[in-house]
Amino acid sequence: MIRLLNAYIPKRTLLLGISEACLISLALVASALARLGAGEASFMLTYQYGAVKILFVAVAFLTCMYYFDLYDSTIVSNRREALVRLIQVMGVAYLALGLVYYLYPPVKLGRGIFHIGFLLVGISLLLWRRLFSVINNTQGFAERVMILGEGPLAESLLREIETRPELGIRVASRAQMREIGNNPNDRGRLEMPVALLQHSFCEDLAVSRPIRGIDRIVVAMEERRGKLPVDLLLSLKNRGVQVQDGNDVYESITGKVPIESIRLSWLLFSPGSSASRLFLIYKRFASAVISIVGLLLTLPLLPFIVLAIRVSSRGQVLYSQSRVGRDGVVFRCYKFRTMRSDAEADTGPTWAKDDDPRITPVGKFLRMTRMDEIPQLWNVLRGDMSLVGPRPERPEFVEGLNQEIPYYHLRHSVRPGITGWAQVLYKYGSTVEDAKEKLRYDLYYIKNASVGLDLLILFNTIKIVLLGRGAK
Repeated sequence: MIRLLNAYIPKRTLLLGISEACLISLALVASALARLGAGEASFMLTYQYGAVKILFVAVAFLTCMYYFDLYDSTIVSNRREALVRLIQVMGVAYLALGLVYYLYPPVKLGRGIFHIGFLLVGISLLLWRRLFSVINNTQGFAERVMILGEGPLAESLLREIETRPELGIRVASRAQMREIGNNPNDRGRLEMPVALLQHSFCEDLAVSRPIRGIDRIVVAMEERRGKLPVDLLLSLKNRGVQVQDGNDVYESITGKVPIESIRLSWLLFSPGSSASRLFLIYKRFASAVISIVGLLLTLPLLPFIVLAIRVSSRGQVLYSQSRVGRDGVVFRCYKFRTMRSDAEADTGPTWAKDDDPRITPVGKFLRMTRMDEIPQLWNVLRGDMSLVGPRPERPEFVEGLNQEIPYYHLRHSVRPGITGWAQVLYKYGSTVEDAKEKLRYDLYYIKNASVGLDLLILFNTIKIVLLGRGAK
């Protein structure tokens, strides 16, 4: 995994993106050579900003591919879905670049280069995706990992690794530590699953070459006191075997924190788990500036939104709810009303559900486009919220969630946000289990908050708004 902008990206996914950027650029260079010849192509690339124009096309293609989830783990490993989306990308990229060339002709490659290059790009990407899929699923190219331990964390790691071939990891074995003395002559083999005695485990791994082919050992033991073979693991580490904590591996693979197995000391002392004063000042300033700009840009839309809400249903246009903010302080959060005015008259506070009948037709559109959240920019300007952070919940829900979910109160250690890490990576959520899953993402954000991660979240938020995902 590569750590970029305080988020983890699989090495193979990063390699896929870089290689496709190179393929797109080479295809366009080849089209210039085919259309103009070597001399004129060299002049165009050098003196007519041809290289910059090609770079612009490559960035446009990669942006379209990202927005069509072609670098998402579930799509990378699905050949048919990847092929369909790649064809969609070609169509969208063609139309988008054609529009840009019409509006601003100086960036156009010109003289048929784009059309020839477009054909070469399509063929190159289709062939490369097929080859990458074959390589990605070849077990011989995968890193061999042993998971040491049992319990929820070990099972979660196994499940995540097995369903994500783009990680380039294969669980070669699992080992469980038992009390010494049960069966001292019992010899275990590195197969899945296998329970080994501590000294048998030492004999099996420390002597053989090269540690039975294991590249990495992931320690996912729930109880380590008196059971963790520290001397052995240090010896293996000094012999080239990578030894990692299971919590760290889970965090890097999933982008969330395993709340069932973490210890507060791990959150407290882990790198990046504290925000600098400079970052907090920057975040408050940036949130205020962006909220002012956002309010000014959306000002022309407000009369139409107000009119649509009034015409479609009775009740107030602006709706406010009590929400829990930083340090548990309750504030009033403002939104455009998207439900009937009597939505909770009989039921009391409840989460919105799929196809919720309380949502008006206009409200459904506002939720899908996220325009119902425009008034929250006022909350950001006041300091109740930030642009990026955990979504604020209602006090009625927080009271119960604090009792049912461990560490739930930690999400109130920072200002809540209009968008956040959980919002861009997980669905809306309307159950306690959904709240628990979102907390895993929220704790990851709190632990790794940075300017880069905020920018990544905002970039993903734009994609979600454009594609209309995650709204209820």
